[in-house]
Amino acid sequence: MDLACDLHLHSAFSIATSPRMLPGPILLACRRKGLGAVGSGDALLPGWRAAWERCRERGSGTLVVPSAEVEDRDRIHHLILMEDFSGFASLQEAFSVHSRDLLTTGRPRVRLSGEEIARSVHARGGLVGPAHAFTPWTSLYARYDTPAGAYGAEPVDFLELGLSADSSYGAAVPELYAIPFLSHSDAHSPDPASCGREFSVLSVREVTVPGVLEAISRGGVVMNAGLFPEEGKYNRTACSRCYRQFGAGEAAALSWRCPDDGGRIKKGVLDRSRELSTGAARTRPPYLHTIPLVQVIQRVLGVSSPRTRGVQALYDRFLDQFGDEIRVLAGAAPGDLAAVHPGVAGAVRALREGRVLLTAGGGGRYGSFAFP
Repeated sequence: MDLACDLHLHSAFSIATSPRMLPGPILLACRRKGLGAVGSGDALLPGWRAAWERCRERGSGTLVVPSAEVEDRDRIHHLILMEDFSGFASLQEAFSVHSRDLLTTGRPRVRLSGEEIARSVHARGGLVGPAHAFTPWTSLYARYDTPAGAYGAEPVDFLELGLSADSSYGAAVPELYAIPFLSHSDAHSPDPASCGREFSVLSVREVTVPGVLEAISRGGVVMNAGLFPEEGKYNRTACSRCYRQFGAGEAAALSWRCPDDGGRIKKGVLDRSRELSTGAARTRPPYLHTIPLVQVIQRVLGVSSPRTRGVQALYDRFLDQFGDEIRVLAGAAPGDLAAVHPGVAGAVRALREGRVLLTAGGGGRYGSFAFP
């Protein structure tokens, strides 16, 4: 069975997250998106584990996979998946002497190496891999050129691509040939522009948490889906202050300082992946480039925000007709979509055909899109 999964998000207990990132709203957002499984996020936090245990909606059809993100002593972020919340309780105890904020924040810093963190996770039957691996901040490739630099002798169970990359960015990196790629939203809000904006479709033998972890372990990735990489805020090399973009050679010649305002130039994901791509590109499962439906509707209606009443009303009409957002964006017939709104139907068709005008992001500012 194919299962759409978004396994990396955060709770209301994390920094810069919506107070609505609670179990009920998260599960509602997943059902409306069309996700069959969602990561709990922040499962090292006792209060958040308790919130999921109390959640009455957990039996509503969306599988909850215990998950958490941690920052290691080198400021590299790791995504952890466990079969049950008790595994995270055990992991919390193991990390407690190495962290000051396990009880206060959803994404704690643990003063251990990536290898030590991975060893603790594997000892408890969990999976671990680098979060948003190519981004220029707090990521594997921001510090090292190979997974072994961070994980040593411990295996890497998967690699999360991040919003500024797709599968092609890692296809020619030799050290990644045997590692499954996953796409997740890293959502900080249950809004449909955030939750589920990236997801992986897994071929699971059973719709259970062990079934999801087993599918990842054997590389059972049917498809990844997410934004066009250019929409990510670190896709291109750019100044982190004024966002002026540079070629990698130009930035190096400037000693990575912007000549306009002295801001730090951050190497973009595109340039970083090119540096790492020293082998032949290997075939990967297909990557579906998509854009959240509310943002498509916003662009068609020409309004300033996807939260306007008009956007939300039209979004609800599409979901009432087709059931969930993934079906609207990837499955419904154009003629059926046009019966709801011809303009949105035309935009969805252009999206499916890749006829999207992209302005690349970089330096910390998201890119943008338009339809021809």
